[in-house]
Amino acid sequence: MTTSTNKKDVKKASLLSLIPGAGQFYNGQKFKGSIFLVIFALFIFELATFGATALENFISLGSVAGQDHSLFLLIQGTMQIIITVIFLIFYVVNILDAKNIAKKINNGVKVTVTPKETLDNVLDHGFPYLLTLPAYLVMTVAIIFPVLVTLFMAFTNYDFQHIPPANLIDWVGFKNFFSIFFLSSYRATFGAVLSWTVIWTVCATTLQIVLGVLTAVIANQSFIKGKRWFGVIFLLPWAVPAFITIMSFSNIFNDSIGAINTQVIPFFNHLPLVDIAPIAWKTDPFWTKVAIIMIQGWLGFPYIYVMTTGILQSIPEELYEAAKIDGAGVLQRFNTITLPMILFVAAPIFVTQYTGNFNNFSMIYLFNDGGPGSVGGGAGSTDILISWIFKLTTGNAPQYSIAAAVTLIISFIVIGISLIVFKKTKAFDMEGM
Repeated sequence: MTTSTNKKDVKKASLLSLIPGAGQFYNGQKFKGSIFLVIFALFIFELATFGATALENFISLGSVAGQDHSLFLLIQGTMQIIITVIFLIFYVVNILDAKNIAKKINNGVKVTVTPKETLDNVLDHGFPYLLTLPAYLVMTVAIIFPVLVTLFMAFTNYDFQHIPPANLIDWVGFKNFFSIFFLSSYRATFGAVLSWTVIWTVCATTLQIVLGVLTAVIANQSFIKGKRWFGVIFLLPWAVPAFITIMSFSNIFNDSIGAINTQVIPFFNHLPLVDIAPIAWKTDPFWTKVAIIMIQGWLGFPYIYVMTTGILQSIPEELYEAAKIDGAGVLQRFNTITLPMILFVAAPIFVTQYTGNFNNFSMIYLFNDGGPGSVGGGAGSTDILISWIFKLTTGNAPQYSIAAAVTLIISFIVIGISLIVFKKTKAFDMEGM
């Protein structure tokens, strides 16, 4: 590293860096300035050859039906927006870098000048960023890019009447959201599906959490023998692939030939004072909802059981002994020691269980395809939002833009509730441990 005795004009360094690299050249960092200038030149070249046209087409979404593919233009424009945002971040960093380096030089701080010094400094101070950079690039392509495409699609009229390239897609603003909340056909369907989605999420997830915690607490008691066998038995629902279990239960709950109606219920009917009629598990919406909630409780509790078992084994036995000496009963020890420790450690996991079931497509689709019956808008009586979106995009008259709008609504609901719960439970506040 070298030290410059010449004072640098901080304002001049910042202004020169309006052309990326110029401020670095002014500060004597020619190697870094060359890199910044090359990046700037590459972006200008990309913008001239592809980017400007992509942004223009993104705004218009094409002008000639049969020739311009509006969906491709939307996707290309989205990618260009991401590239432009990344460059703008680099542009701001470039200006701040030139400004900060000028200040360091004026304060007599050594700065890197030669290529070797620059590379060594990057490895010494920027190694964590180099390691995480590939992850950020993958996240941009695999997460941010499709999310933005869905976001933009929600503001178009992309449906069965506007399928490119035969037809052009147009921007329609907030029309799709207006239709969902105010157009009678969609409003009634959205209200019915959303309400059932919330009921399903709360009931199914709470059931699997309660079962998982209860079985773990009972199996963890010192007087229980054969704990390993209990562990193996409780893990069976988790070991079998979920789609196989769901399809099996779909057959078991069949109204006419299912084991529940043909074997289980007749067995109980042989008992005195018991007379249970066959239940319409798959043809009555209420009983279908009861069935899938019970099945999800069966599928989901093993994971909670395993996690809770690990937490219970980490709780010092001395705490329980002290509570016993103080006269605390079983419920008091559970409420003051066991439950707080479980919630303290597992609260984020519990939240993910709720958010996961909010979008649990396979359970709804595989058991009864969202049926029986219909609540309008292409949704069945047991469809949740995610399965309704599937039907909106795969039916005979697909409504891609409406599906995209519903997807955004789901995202806002899930993210909003998750952030509120995380904040209330201080799930990621590790201070004070």
